Formats: sequence, structure tokens, C-alpha cells
Amino acid sequence: MKLVQFYVPDQGKRVGVITRDNKILDVTSEEAGTTLELLKLAAESHVSLGVILADIQEQLSLHSARGPLGPSQDSPEGIDLDFDVLNIPPDESKPHLLIPVDPPEVWGAGVTYERSASMRDDDSEQDIYSRVYYGDRPELFFKATASRCVGPNEPICIRSDSTLTATEPELAYVIGPRNQIAGYTICNDVSAWDIERDNPLYLPQSKIFTGCCALGPMFVTASEIPDPYSLNISCCIRRDDSIIYEGSVECSRIKRKFEELNEYLCRDNPVPLGTVVSTGTGIIVPNDLPLQAEDVVEITIDELGTLSNPVRKL
Repeated sequence: MKLVQFYVPDQGKRVGVITRDNKILDVTSEEAGTTLELLKLAAESHVSLGVILADIQEQLSLHSARGPLGPSQDSPEGIDLDFDVLNIPPDESKPHLLIPVDPPEVWGAGVTYERSASMRDDDSEQDIYSRVYYGDRPELFFKATASRCVGPNEPICIRSDSTLTATEPELAYVIGPRNQIAGYTICNDVSAWDIERDNPLYLPQSKIFTGCCALGPMFVTASEIPDPYSLNISCCIRRDDSIIYEGSVECSRIKRKFEELNEYLCRDNPVPLGTVVSTGTGIIVPNDLPLQAEDVVEITIDELGTLSNPVRKL
């Protein structure tokens, strides 16, 4: 199933399932009014998220009188819950999409693609990244909290002290009950490359700042994507109504399986339910095309839609 969170004026955040005709079925309930609460409900019930959502949909189809897992008493009426209609810049006066899950933590994985390892070594004049690429232990780093993340059509940001900030288009997974992969979303791991290249020990400052991470537009359950390595990622950067960069990569080029990343991340580390893990980038934007204010970055992944974000300088 494909999940979104969305905003409705006077009602706030709601959660919905995207139907085959691109409509959004509101599944907000007293028990679960967000994607994270749905994950928690699945964990407490010792069932998969798919089972919880199937139960909700069954209740919706069988009980027009709103059963215990049906939509809440104040479900929006008269609102056009069409995905494309909601996929607009945030405006408190209009219904619009929100970040698909509010992650308590976001972690990133680096040098999972060979090209990324080579690029970072060339710039740093060291072999530390190649050593990670060929080593036993993956590179994992803390990326963000929910307050540092943005959703579809919200601005991603450039640090005020950076002159070479780049988009890193990535497939991300969401950790569910028992540290299993519950589903997938798109991540824009915005990174201040000049800061990291000045000294690898500056990596946290390169990665963690306001608007450093965009997620969306939807969260797709793992059952919908049996082979995430078959997906294709593409990226487009627009400036002044012109496309200044396009690139793509196949997820089959990822060296490390997600289960391996997950095992290392959760080893001796209590990772909260709903944590997002971004799995690395294989799309390297040229150094002479750093992000600028008012650019628009679009990242598309098969089955996960397109995540679009304007750029703002802090």
C-alpha cells in the first residue's frame, strides 16, 4: 500500500492510502492519526503494517457507520482528496501533502555506490572512502530529526557557510516493528560538500542543518516492492525554468544490501520505530553546478513517485 500524510484546514494532519485511481482514502482514526502511529499500532498488535491497513480498509468498506478502526468523526468532507490536487506547495488555507512519515531519526549510508567512493577520494586526496567501499563495515551517519526534515514541495536549504551544497538523490527505507524494513520512500540527502571535503571530520556539519533532508511524497509498504534493487532513480535540477542537470542510476548498483546496513545500524544501538535510513547516492552532480536559491530539485523513483523541492539559502 501507498501511504501519505496530508493537511486539511481546521483539521490538521491526516493519514491516507493512495488508491489505484490516484485518490486518497482517508484512514485517520482515533488509534492512528499519523503514519508513525500506524507503525506503532502494528508493533503493538504484532502484525504487519499491511494487515493493519487491510483491516482499516475492510472496516471502511463494511461499516459506513465508522467502526473502531474506521475514519474519525471529523473525517474531511467535501475535500477533493486527489493526490495531484494535494501535491502543491504548503499553504495553510488549502489541503496539501505533508512529509509521509515523521521520523524520530534519519540515518544515512555512504559510499554504497562505487562512483560515490571514487568521487569522494578524488576530492579528499585520501583513500578512506574506497576503504569503506571495500571494507566489511559500512559508513553510517546520523542525518536528521523530524524538525530538520521537509516534505514534498517544501524548501530544502543551503547552509549559510557553504558555497558547494549538492542534492544526493537516494532510496530510503523505514524501520518498522522488530527492526524490519516496513517500507520505502524517496530521500534528498542535501549535503554541504565543501565542508566535508575540507576535512572528513566535518561530516556532521556537512550533513546536519535546517532543511537538510527531504522525504516523500509517499511511503510505500515493503510488500509493494519485493525487489528494491530493481528500481531506477532519476534526478532533475531546474533553474530559471531551464533544466541544468539530469542524471539517473539503477539501484542494482548498490553494493551493500539493506539488511546489512540495518544490522550494523541496529547493533548495540536502540533505533526508534519509524526511523528512516537513506541508502546512499549514485548520482553525482558536477562540482560546477552547486545548488542555488530558487532552484527546484525533482527526484523520481519507480513506484515511489516524484519528490519536488525548491531551494532556499539559510
